[in-house]
Amino acid sequence: MDPLSLLVPRARPSLPLPLRAAAPAISSARAAAPAPRRWRQRARLSSPVSAVAAEAPSAPSPFGGEEKEKEKEEGQFEWLDQWYPLAPVCDLDPGAPHGKTVLGLRVVAWYDRAVDEWRVFDDACPHRLAPLSEGRIDDKGRLQCVYHGWCFDGRGSCQFIPQAPALGPPVHKNSKACVASYPSVVQNNILWFYPRADEEHQDILQRKRPPFIPEIDDPSFVTVYGVRDLPYGYDVLVENLMDPAHVPYAHKGLMGKLRKKEDPGRVEFDVEGGGPVKMKIVEANIAGFLSEQDNSGYFRYVAPCTFYGSPLPKEEKGEEKKKKPPQFMLVFMCVPVSPGKSRVIWAFPRNVGVWLDKVIPRWYYHIGQNAILDSDIYLLHIEERNFAAAGVENWQKAVYVPTSSDNMVIAFRNWFRKHCKSQVGWAAPTIGQLPETPTKDKLMERYWSHVAQCRSCSAALKTMKALEVALQVASVAVVGFLAVAKGTLVTSVVQRAAVVSLAVLCFAASRWLASFIEKNFYFQDYVHAYK
Repeated sequence: MDPLSLLVPRARPSLPLPLRAAAPAISSARAAAPAPRRWRQRARLSSPVSAVAAEAPSAPSPFGGEEKEKEKEEGQFEWLDQWYPLAPVCDLDPGAPHGKTVLGLRVVAWYDRAVDEWRVFDDACPHRLAPLSEGRIDDKGRLQCVYHGWCFDGRGSCQFIPQAPALGPPVHKNSKACVASYPSVVQNNILWFYPRADEEHQDILQRKRPPFIPEIDDPSFVTVYGVRDLPYGYDVLVENLMDPAHVPYAHKGLMGKLRKKEDPGRVEFDVEGGGPVKMKIVEANIAGFLSEQDNSGYFRYVAPCTFYGSPLPKEEKGEEKKKKPPQFMLVFMCVPVSPGKSRVIWAFPRNVGVWLDKVIPRWYYHIGQNAILDSDIYLLHIEERNFAAAGVENWQKAVYVPTSSDNMVIAFRNWFRKHCKSQVGWAAPTIGQLPETPTKDKLMERYWSHVAQCRSCSAALKTMKALEVALQVASVAVVGFLAVAKGTLVTSVVQRAAVVSLAVLCFAASRWLASFIEKNFYFQDYVHAYK
């Protein structure tokens, strides 16, 4: 969660409009794509990767009593018939292609200047399958493969093959020279794509849209965006975000003290401030579910990626006509990357402290948000392996979830089991095995998992590195000046002491800055025992 959100005064936010409501005008890239080549036809695998739930016998079902009958009536979740977020647009450079993996599918996002829209292609040149994400945008605004220079337009059609004679046959017009182009759209300032490139799906926006959060587009709100790749699977990511009870313990020392919850009869309290969390699951179906919190807050899960809501009370009826009260929301997009890997994209819209965004750069928010993610990375990475060791079919026996604070976790695990058969519907062949656990410095590294994907943090890192070098050069230059000017310009003891102090100060500042860079942009361990 955004640490700043804990400073927001209690208020009564309005419940967002239904996600399927019509969204405002949005840019889209739905140009007809050539038929993908046979090797691009993705086979869905059915090998489970991480543990998932059956209905836990240790806690009452968060659903109604007719759950088993509904289970028979409702079908299986279709993973390939969904929209998936790639990245916030603010983190995408229009001058370069960007490679991403979603559902095991390697894709490349690039900006088509011809129509001023983002495109999403297969990340493989049809020539020799080199990654197009390592390419460039040429002087005509086309996507160029840097292996042999083949160029593609926004429809995925090959426009130029340098090796083909100008007076020879037009080999670039052959369907085998085309790249699969996926439907894509920018909504809520996030680039989404639909993982089917067939001609019949190019008008998918007419049938369904990505989940829409009206507060993000509300001009009275400001939104902090971020993205982070994580070394644990999609299901573990989702259930962790749905678990409010872990916050005061797993993130101790990183967030403000939580209010003590009223619990009649309690005689023991801990310093972290944990307590009962009451929630009720409603509207549960194949599309997700809604959780009503004990303080009248709410959280909604829209399968498969979107989880959003607010811990604050909802706005009362009739209040929509009045001035909007202070409010904030937590919006998470959970992306299945590959077995044992996931990606979280967050957007935190708020109408409180709007002026702060004018003075606080986005990278500064990310320092705290990345620290929060770091603090439970190792816990969740190992937890996923413990789930796998216990066996998918034994999840309900391996865990003990007797309190209502786990209701959202149980609801998600039940959804995952009922509608997905306890597995992600991968779009490309994957190995149904979790990768080995690396050392903590690699597990919790920040540069490739976040900084390299974030334009704000990348720019801040570049500036700080330049400042570090400048301080080191200044310290050496001051010492050199002292040696040259000794006995001429610098004659007194006081002057010499001042010059030496300046040199030491510059050197010390460069060392402090180097430490700051390492801890906030590369790696910083989080030791729970000392928090």
